[in-house]
Amino acid sequence: MTNGGAALADLALPGQDGPAAGPGDGNAAAGADRGPAFLLVLTHGAGGGVAAPDLMAVRAAGLRLGGAVAMVTQPYRAAGRRAPGSAGRQDQAWAELIAAVRAQVAAGIPLIQGGRSNGARVACRTAQAVGARAVLALAFPLHPPGHPEKSRAAELAAGVPVLVVSGSRDPFGVPAAGPGIEVVVLEGETHALSRRPEAAGRAAEGWLRRLVSGAGAADEAR
Repeated sequence: MTNGGAALADLALPGQDGPAAGPGDGNAAAGADRGPAFLLVLTHGAGGGVAAPDLMAVRAAGLRLGGAVAMVTQPYRAAGRRAPGSAGRQDQAWAELIAAVRAQVAAGIPLIQGGRSNGARVACRTAQAVGARAVLALAFPLHPPGHPEKSRAAELAAGVPVLVVSGSRDPFGVPAAGPGIEVVVLEGETHALSRRPEAAGRAAEGWLRRLVSGAGAADEAR
């Protein structure tokens, strides 16, 4: 499974992806010289793919900041299925995928994982088990549409910092901020976050910049 997992991840290193890094971006150039400053692993929603506009905007932000970015297609989607199956099986497969991706980059760099919708749930549930430094949750589905009583808010208590980016018109609900949970609400956006995906990218970039700067300062102090 681990070898198969590696084949499902499209890994880009800083400086390898010119258009995503942006012209003249010093952070990306510096990252290419030093090696990636962090590893950002992103995945799709239940029936979607990694080319979703919000995911691609976050990918570009990660590369601009000098990170290595892996876009992961989970095994059930690679097999052509739209439903992920049980949470336990999905989480186990995710942990194996993360191990395979981490083996492709320098040891010891911070891992930040995330995804959109169902992928955000996986990232939250597995954060501590895989040693993630933080979680980026795009369009976290707080509850099934029309059923706010079936809340999934407990999954956001990931034990690490979490950034949630949601649309104000998301029928799956908008989570509340709390200890360790930062929430950015994009006005007028739905669950797809597709009207202005660059806004999701900007929100992620500012958060990632603060997160990585803080991690670097802590490492130097040690």
